[in-house]
Amino acid sequence: MSSASQPPHLRIHSVNVYVTDQDASLRFYLDQLGFHLAYDAKLQSGERMVAVAPPDGSTVLSLIAPAPESREFKLIGRSSRIIFITDDVLAKFREWSHRGVKFQFAPRLRRIKFAGDEEQRRAPDAALLLNQGSSVWGGVFTRFRDPDGNSFTLVSFDEVTHTLEAQRRAAAAKLEAERRAAQELEIAREVQARLFPQSVPRVASLDCSGVCIQARQVGGDYYDFLDLGSQRVGLVIGDIAGKGIAGALLMANLQANLRGQLALAVDQPHRVLHSVNQLFYKNTAENAYATLIFAEYDDKAQMLRYANCGHLPALLLRSSGEMHRLHSTCTVVGLFDDWVCESSEVCLLPGDTLAFYTDGVTEACNDAGEEFGEERLAEALQRYRSDSANGLLQALVDELQRFSPQEQQDDITLIVAQCRETDQRLLFERPV
Repeated sequence: MSSASQPPHLRIHSVNVYVTDQDASLRFYLDQLGFHLAYDAKLQSGERMVAVAPPDGSTVLSLIAPAPESREFKLIGRSSRIIFITDDVLAKFREWSHRGVKFQFAPRLRRIKFAGDEEQRRAPDAALLLNQGSSVWGGVFTRFRDPDGNSFTLVSFDEVTHTLEAQRRAAAAKLEAERRAAQELEIAREVQARLFPQSVPRVASLDCSGVCIQARQVGGDYYDFLDLGSQRVGLVIGDIAGKGIAGALLMANLQANLRGQLALAVDQPHRVLHSVNQLFYKNTAENAYATLIFAEYDDKAQMLRYANCGHLPALLLRSSGEMHRLHSTCTVVGLFDDWVCESSEVCLLPGDTLAFYTDGVTEACNDAGEEFGEERLAEALQRYRSDSANGLLQALVDELQRFSPQEQQDDITLIVAQCRETDQRLLFERPV
């Protein structure tokens, strides 16, 4: 998103604390105050950058060891003017004192209120007054020093404490919501993984393999292998209009509709997609649709009949090296009630290679912003055509990921099928 539509990110980098020994200061902050290490890095100049942060909040303290002759060196051991705020000064005072932190005095009250409505502006010891049953409505504070003598203030105010508690509850609720969302996404990912085919109903003259590499935990790409009986296998690839959970739900809906209509494919295969379109149209939002290729391969005739519903053209690499494209035969699925589906067919010969893919393949970009594109995919098919279907598929994925090594932006889904010469007609299943 451009800077014109969204303000640039801005946060405070750190507050400087000048020290003589960064390692000794680190031990103090980490071991005695319970802080976290924010970073410990060495710059090209040789300067060491060390910073710590409290367990709650985002403020960072940089521990700087200045040169002895510098002006900053003279600031070591003075008041840092840094104030730590907590919702319970007494509890933090006891905790840090037990860890060896040296306080200048016990926590004091700015204002207190007794049951008789008497007011006292300052009291020497908050612990003593609280033990007497007083009710605090002002501020409580104390001061402590680090190993170099730098002075810090630890304070709490009723009004601020209430705000801090509200922020803590909101932060805890946010973390819990994020945890639950992550857990639900993981469950969705596992469920969706089971929706992809676990085996290929393999026929004797066609070797098939497929893969879907999701850009997120769940996605909207879909591929499938279907046992259509009578030594026929269905090859399906689709791309849902939508990403994330919404796309995954639509993908599951499309798969359920398609598999639920397989009985029609036995005698009337042309009716399968008509029924799928009707169900998808009626059961989804008006703007929901999918591009889809549904192909039926007949092992006896070695004939591929297909319908390309607004999807990217499949690539058919002939054994001669000639490349054909199986273009759209009809429009997308699920967008129109009045929908006409046409199909086409092509004969596959031994040595022919077929590739179905989604736009996550061709639109993957390299560091220069160039897309992988159909031409590179076709060239890779040529290079690795002698491999098995599994080997070819892995080679294509490797080639794509070498071209586009950065974070994946879209689902990558591929099906490859190789026609081979055989005298046997045995139908069996193997793992995908």
